[in-house]
Amino acid sequence: MDAAQILLVVMWVGLTLYALLAGADFGGGVWDLVAGRSRAGMPQRRLIEHSIGPVWEANHVWLIFVIVVLWTGFPPVFAAVMSTLYIPLTLAALGIIARGAAFVFRKASTELWQQRLFGAAFALSSVLTPFFLGTVAGAVASGRVPPGLAAGDLVRSWLNPTSLLGGVLAVGVCAYLAAVYLCDDAVRADLPALAEGFRRRAVATGLGVGAVVLGGIAVVRWDAPRLFGGLTGRALPLVVAGAVLGLLSLALLWRRRYLAVRVTAAAAVAAVMWGWPLAQYPVMLPPALTVGEAAATPAVLGATLAVLAVGALLVVPSMAWLFLLQRRSPYDPGAHG
Repeated sequence: MDAAQILLVVMWVGLTLYALLAGADFGGGVWDLVAGRSRAGMPQRRLIEHSIGPVWEANHVWLIFVIVVLWTGFPPVFAAVMSTLYIPLTLAALGIIARGAAFVFRKASTELWQQRLFGAAFALSSVLTPFFLGTVAGAVASGRVPPGLAAGDLVRSWLNPTSLLGGVLAVGVCAYLAAVYLCDDAVRADLPALAEGFRRRAVATGLGVGAVVLGGIAVVRWDAPRLFGGLTGRALPLVVAGAVLGLLSLALLWRRRYLAVRVTAAAAVAAVMWGWPLAQYPVMLPPALTVGEAAATPAVLGATLAVLAVGALLVVPSMAWLFLLQRRSPYDPGAHG
């Protein structure tokens, strides 16, 4: 592998971590939205707040990481994506800001109307943000982002069948991951009733996401035939692995193996995510801009990889320690809400 290929793999690792970690945070907001009225939904909201509270902001480190690597390592792709898709990207950025602010303000609010207001802002932005990020992925994957500054259609590039499918799938996957993770968190908090509730939601959401994926096959075949060809060709083993792991996750949920299903559900999502770049490799921006053509100069790639190696020595142990502390943190319902 050359430096550009290594940097592409590193960037995709960061994107996968963002989907698995921040995606579950977004999904927590989805379940917050449908938890019910203030009093009835309070136990669920307390558990969600306990689960995402220590790590929700740290998880966005991976999004910043991906943006910086794309900017320095593949500047033509960064310029094309940011200029053609600035509308959904701006809406996603506003959603991330509004979500974080509302999460903090709701926790500090003492009046019920304030908690409702900030709670609604937190929940709504948790749905809209992954939807817009999903439309961005659909725009790139379907070849609607040509190289150049704002060379693509500013509206139809992300308002099309594949992008809308990507948006719906992104919201569904976030909700599914959150429900899976919350099952295990509820058991560790000695809240079996909540664990059962999130188990039912995880199963229902998993079946729903599976149905959307099956229906989406026809959409992708019609709207993005090049992507469909790659997913059913070179990337087919990863697609099949994602499907098998998804079915295994449903079986584990049925048997209440909550710790094991955290692993298989995350692996299923990761398998599908890695199928996308494999399907279109070596192209970064369909139909023709390749990794080699988009990569920065060898000096920039080498310096970037060196900096990332040093940064990983600091960030990876810190993040691992943070998640270990979060997992060991005892659940105190009086500390939330």
